[in-house]
Amino acid sequence: MPIIEEPEPVELNIDPEKVCFLVLKAREFDAKVEPNEPDPGSNPTDDDEREILADYAGDPTLEELRSAIDALDDDEIIDVIALVWVGRGDFTRDEWENARALAADRHRRGSADYLLGIPTLGDLLEEGLAELGYSCVDFEGDGS
Repeated sequence: MPIIEEPEPVELNIDPEKVCFLVLKAREFDAKVEPNEPDPGSNPTDDDEREILADYAGDPTLEELRSAIDALDDDEIIDVIALVWVGRGDFTRDEWENARALAADRHRRGSADYLLGIPTLGDLLEEGLAELGYSCVDFEGDGS
């Protein structure tokens, strides 16, 4: 049986662990749902902690995700945007430099809002990483 060699991972300007942290936080945020009661006033223990999945204003998950995105430098945010596009199928592994060039051209200070407006951000980032030869399987999720 022939041995199929995996291509080397594409070089990124962002540590793949940072992307995996974004994947984790984006998935936590994506799991949120509209609250049944805007101000439940109940005890979390009484409602079986169900409200933790409700999307309230000032949500710490959203704030943590936004802060992590805002903390990225320009090269890192360009890679994140390009990874989303690769994960979405707009670009292939071989078109990585084209994806980065377009992301650099379109990158503005509103990049966090753009990324947070993508409903499946975590999935797309992870798919983009996989396409480029990386995995979040061993990611610990400690934010480092």
